[in-house]
Amino acid sequence: MIIGACTIKLLIYESNSLKEKRHVIKSIIGKIQSRFNVSIAEVDLNDSWKTSVIGFACVTNDTSHANQMVSNVIKFIDKDSRVEIVDYSIEIL
Repeated sequence: MIIGACTIKLLIYESNSLKEKRHVIKSIIGKIQSRFNVSIAEVDLNDSWKTSVIGFACVTNDTSHANQMVSNVIKFIDKDSRVEIVDYSIEIL
């Protein structure tokens, strides 16, 4: 069993309140859950209205598949014009 895990720190451009931040983050999380087979959630900076940390993980039986899944999710988030990826870390276990 191979686990691909990633945390991504995001800067949210359109956010002027926690309500607006939650709207953007929930939208991104919902799109990723429907498109990719990963578990995803906001894991840090819950009270900051301009930044967020999202974590996601996938389970597979192949290391290259785990790398590909993680890369695809990162590329998907990077294409979203509402946010900017500030930093990310990937772990393959």
